Amino acid sequence: MKRIAIILTLAIGGAACSDGAGPADQAQVSLSFSTARSAAAPAPGFFASVTADTMTDGQNELIITKAEVVLREIELKKSDVVECDSIMGSDDCEEFEIGPVLLDLPLDGQVQQAIAITPDPATYDELEFEIHKVSNDDPEDAAFRAAYPHMVGKSIRVEGTYNGVTFVFETDLDVEQEFDLVPPITVSDLSTSTNVNVLLDLSAWFVDGAGSLVDPQSGNKGGMNESLIKENIKQSVEAFEDHDGDGDESHSS
Repeated sequence: MKRIAIILTLAIGGAACSDGAGPADQAQVSLSFSTARSAAAPAPGFFASVTADTMTDGQNELIITKAEVVLREIELKKSDVVECDSIMGSDDCEEFEIGPVLLDLPLDGQVQQAIAITPDPATYDELEFEIHKVSNDDPEDAAFRAAYPHMVGKSIRVEGTYNGVTFVFETDLDVEQEFDLVPPITVSDLSTSTNVNVLLDLSAWFVDGAGSLVDPQSGNKGGMNESLIKENIKQSVEAFEDHDGDGDESHSS
């Protein structure tokens, strides 16, 4: 896999490799993260959150004060290849970061501008990454484990209060995520730079099928809602081109 110069404003768990930046006049593609769905496009069937990190279903109140997610192998896939190739030197995909990368997710409706790359001129139609459970002994995770020991054996950690009681939610969810970019992103030497936003909709994580809140701690290992919340997280993630970087898909065209 080709290594590309990257710019990080997030803490990362390993050093990045590069074979040099592209031409100075070549467009950049940046990657941003948000956690609040646009008010103009609420999640169907789900209650409306009061803010990005305070939610209520009329009886229960959930306040999220911190949310951390570990990602790795964040890649843009070229439209003329079937899948990203992990063979060193392959040009199938452009890497934002191999990782692991620790995302301290933005709250209060903010958007975190995280990573920027200068990809080869091409058309890209898919964003891929892995929500990654940090291993206990894999050498590739060694630097990350040393920097973030609280994430060993986990991929996601959330703190907050549920009905006034402090909670910590942790999961070992380990899953590859693939998102079609519609329309695809076309990058040329002189094209205008753009941004791809990854939305992790926190309002969809801790809810049951009727849209009522559930206690996040019930999703911890062995809890009654462990499978429910894991599936919610997988289904809550979206990716879309977001030219102005505000996290609003309705403004992306």
